[in-house]
Amino acid sequence: MLKKKLLALAAVITISGTVLSACGGASSDNGGKKNESKFKVGMVTDTGGVDDKSFNQSAWEGLTTFAKDNKLSAGKANSEVRYLQSNQASDHIPNLNQLVHQNFNLVFATGFTMVEDISKVSSQNPKSQLAIIDSVVTGKDKKPLKNVANITFKEQQGSFLVGVVAGLSTKTNKIGFVGGINSALIKKFENGFKAGVKTVNPKAEIYAQYAGAFDAPDKGQTIASTLYGKGADIIYQSAGATGNGVFTEAKTEKKDGKKVWVIGVDRDQYDQGLPEDVTLTSMVKRVDKAVYDVSKRTKNGDFPGGEILEYGLKENGVGIAPSTQHVSKDILNKVNDYKQKIIDGSITVPSTDKEYKAFLSTLK
Repeated sequence: MLKKKLLALAAVITISGTVLSACGGASSDNGGKKNESKFKVGMVTDTGGVDDKSFNQSAWEGLTTFAKDNKLSAGKANSEVRYLQSNQASDHIPNLNQLVHQNFNLVFATGFTMVEDISKVSSQNPKSQLAIIDSVVTGKDKKPLKNVANITFKEQQGSFLVGVVAGLSTKTNKIGFVGGINSALIKKFENGFKAGVKTVNPKAEIYAQYAGAFDAPDKGQTIASTLYGKGADIIYQSAGATGNGVFTEAKTEKKDGKKVWVIGVDRDQYDQGLPEDVTLTSMVKRVDKAVYDVSKRTKNGDFPGGEILEYGLKENGVGIAPSTQHVSKDILNKVNDYKQKIIDGSITVPSTDKEYKAFLSTLK
């Protein structure tokens, strides 16, 4: 009998030790040096979607590269690096909150349309680490919030360069611009582009029109049809997924025997113009580089909260895409000349309508 009791006691001690050991392992996973929790970074898209072939897609490409370089899983529901799609504006706050409450170390909001949303989420979660692309989030004191990193670009500089390409490449002296939402941000694209065109081709006529949305390719196609119908042979689009409609119309025009071009935006959109081959070049905005940089800094304990980060030509944050096979060497040489003038300050590219008007007055 005594022997049976001793064996039972030994079994209890063994089971208890196993349970305690398991609990100790869990604790080590959360806070131990050998099994630290992996860094988690998330992204909330705007309504353009992660596969918009433009802005959102570039941001996600940056995060997937970051995941690969840091041996993190990406893209799945339980991954360390993931995105949440916003099908409508009302999805922004729930999506941001979901990632914050799941203890993501860093959460990106892609686009200026989420300024108010990220402001609310950041104030409700002061210990969270958030980042917004294309805007600056400030508090009541007009100062940037300490738990939000603000990523901005000098889109007008890159747009100036593709404006030079358009101004020197047009055969009709008529050029179009299609924007998404008429806003201070997209005005930077428009005015920088027009300034580049007018600098090299003062006689060119420029048509600018806005779709009022970043997720309306049908509207983009309709506007493009109108501008090509007016004689424009090149259209620069800065409209997210709406810009996909510009490519669709350019392909249709090409099939009908017209030689027209599209200048892409945010990423190299050469493939978007295939198989009809209608992409002249693209203005690359390195959203991928920016989200990678901020993710790396945050992972290394240097979260740039409260900072305003600005990427221009000097920082290799904007520029012309590698796909320039339809642009002559002479034009590319002139593009490089103007690029250097912008970097050294000889040319200040306008970003607003007022600045553009003043810029025109300085041209000979």
